[in-house]
Amino acid sequence: MKMQLHQLRYFVAVAEVRHFTQAADIVGITQPSLSKQVHALETTLGAPLFERVRGNIALTAAGEVLLPLAKRILADVDTATREVQELVGLRRGRVRLGATPSLATSLAPPVLRRFRDAHPAVDLRVEEGGSQDLVRDLLRGDLDLALIIMPAQGADPGLRVDPILRESLVVASVEPLPAALVSGELRITDLRGQPLVMFREGYDLRDATIQACREAGFEPTFSVDGGEMDAVLSFVEAGLGIALVPGIVVSRRPGVRVTRLAPPGVSRTIAVARRRDVVPTHAGRELRRILLDYVHAATSTSDLPPGVEPLP
Repeated sequence: MKMQLHQLRYFVAVAEVRHFTQAADIVGITQPSLSKQVHALETTLGAPLFERVRGNIALTAAGEVLLPLAKRILADVDTATREVQELVGLRRGRVRLGATPSLATSLAPPVLRRFRDAHPAVDLRVEEGGSQDLVRDLLRGDLDLALIIMPAQGADPGLRVDPILRESLVVASVEPLPAALVSGELRITDLRGQPLVMFREGYDLRDATIQACREAGFEPTFSVDGGEMDAVLSFVEAGLGIALVPGIVVSRRPGVRVTRLAPPGVSRTIAVARRRDVVPTHAGRELRRILLDYVHAATSTSDLPPGVEPLP
């Protein structure tokens, strides 16, 4: 007997949800049929892949070895299928881009406009989220490409990450902050004791703010905790506190005052990322090329968003 691709798909589905009935619903077959195919795969391999532990499904040692290999095989097969279908015109093609909220409203629109003008038939999908969420979606195979913020601890080894821009953060408030009245700038230490509106877990802006405060020798004080980008700016507008945000997101918020941070300030590195072990599709490669061309052109004409500068 030979290993079948559909058997690997069924195995991965069970391994991810740890439940045969739920896995059967996901792949669209009956539970007995799924169990039969998994058993056939185990027979082919000569080893059990799952075991029941206190009523729960767990991977055996053989299952643990097979899972990453099966995911890689299936990803390669899906990529090959899309590549051929795009080349012979059987399907329009598809590209899935992720972007953080600030980049989704600043960098992504002109890039997507250029891509749409050049390739109007390609199915273009966009996912907005925090960098940690986007990295998770990339690793799961739910995105082809993402504009993320480089984490301080470095990129996930499963990703290819290319830094392209540096973005400075500013302090958003409603009222002028006394510490900035003379110089027009704030130091991070000036935020000590100030009520901060904080982003939810998963936003790199949350980590950047907390890290900057701790490096300055104090713990930040939260007035509101857990917002998305629009909510954070709305809370600031309502006078609930101040926030560290990218300058671009407050340019269209007339009710929000922007104060620069004194050097060295706080900055973030913007990068384009994709999975390292998956060959990108034609559409994915083309979107990345258009993105890099736009950054190069915008750099030459000084047309980058406020607070954003190119990396050498």
